[in-house]
Amino acid sequence: MRLTGKNAIVTGAGAGIGHATALRLAEEGARVMVADQDEESGRKTAEEIRRAGGEASSCRTDVSDAAAVERMVAQAVADFGSVNVLVNNAAAFVFGRVEEVSAADWAKVLGVNILGYTHTVRGVLPHMREIGGGAIVNVASQSGFVAQPGFVPYNTSKGGVMQLTRCLAMDLAADNIRVNGVCPGPIYTQASERHMDFIGIDREEGRRIFGQETLLKRMGEPVEIANGILFLASDEASFITGAHLVIDGGATID
Repeated sequence: MRLTGKNAIVTGAGAGIGHATALRLAEEGARVMVADQDEESGRKTAEEIRRAGGEASSCRTDVSDAAAVERMVAQAVADFGSVNVLVNNAAAFVFGRVEEVSAADWAKVLGVNILGYTHTVRGVLPHMREIGGGAIVNVASQSGFVAQPGFVPYNTSKGGVMQLTRCLAMDLAADNIRVNGVCPGPIYTQASERHMDFIGIDREEGRRIFGQETLLKRMGEPVEIANGILFLASDEASFITGAHLVIDGGATID
């Protein structure tokens, strides 16, 4: 029970890595605010936590909307009393070559993947400072440091997440707030299914192709990322800040 007595916010917690993370943090004793722009999926995640004996609330939240984030953080504080852990996971998946991507596409991907992360950090900062510290984990990607064809907007945003993590770690260390990131490789989620649709392959073929990119010859599962997030959020990582944990089955080893 590594997070007993702690309160966590997980964005994009209605599905995929966010869903697995919310459940995993709750299993370790955290009270969890499930934030997702899909109200129904967020509610179901919170209900799943409560059925398992944990404590959770949910709030429909578009992280690109600063006012919506403020309301979500206020609800978390009202429900739980404070915020010890923030997991920035909500993401917009926008792919394409530079000549194919519109200004609206750029606004969407940067609005969620960069500004969304800054909105949540700004929202929790006063509460973490009040209690003497906290832990922030940003979900980046192997796409943040590896170039991929036709991935210009998404890779650009995830590279920005990695630099944002380093800068926040530097600026917030004096407040005893640790900021780290995880960089997932090929993980089987609804988002990876959409990627398979984007490139025109079926699920079985997609699992095989993406799995072959790794040394372990398989795609990862969301809980395998959640375990890394749990570690960075816990006191076991008390001397780690400004770091990125790559969880990619060895896909980027070379």
